[in-house]
Amino acid sequence: MSLTGVFDIAGMGMSAQSVRLNTTASNLANANSASSNTDEVYRARHPVFESYRRDLLNAASYGMQTVSDDAAVGLKVTDIVESQKPLDRRYEPNHPQADEDGYVYYPNVNVMEEMADMISASRSFQVNVEVMNAAKQMLQRVLTLGQ
Repeated sequence: MSLTGVFDIAGMGMSAQSVRLNTTASNLANANSASSNTDEVYRARHPVFESYRRDLLNAASYGMQTVSDDAAVGLKVTDIVESQKPLDRRYEPNHPQADEDGYVYYPNVNVMEEMADMISASRSFQVNVEVMNAAKQMLQRVLTLGQ
């Protein structure tokens, strides 16, 4: 793999973590939204990632798989799915959105899990930025070798 392929891989990682941060922000923003109907309640959303490799070749020796020089390892967001966890049902008969039985439905968003996910996505994004910066510095140093 060439050094320029690092930019593609890190860029895909940054894009994926950006989607992850956006869905986490959406979950946190809607964590306390109430509804009287289970069909209208916000449900936590999570991105589904898929990793892939192009141009996998079989090695002639020992039947091991290797990645060719121009192969790229990538990551893409294939879908954003709603969580299947049960909704938070609370008995609040005085709430303006309570149903006829006095229950109010809240999203199935766990704020602590979302905060941990946000920190993880932020750190992953930051690592990809550092990888890009390191690759850029290496390319700049290669260019100065001929001087």
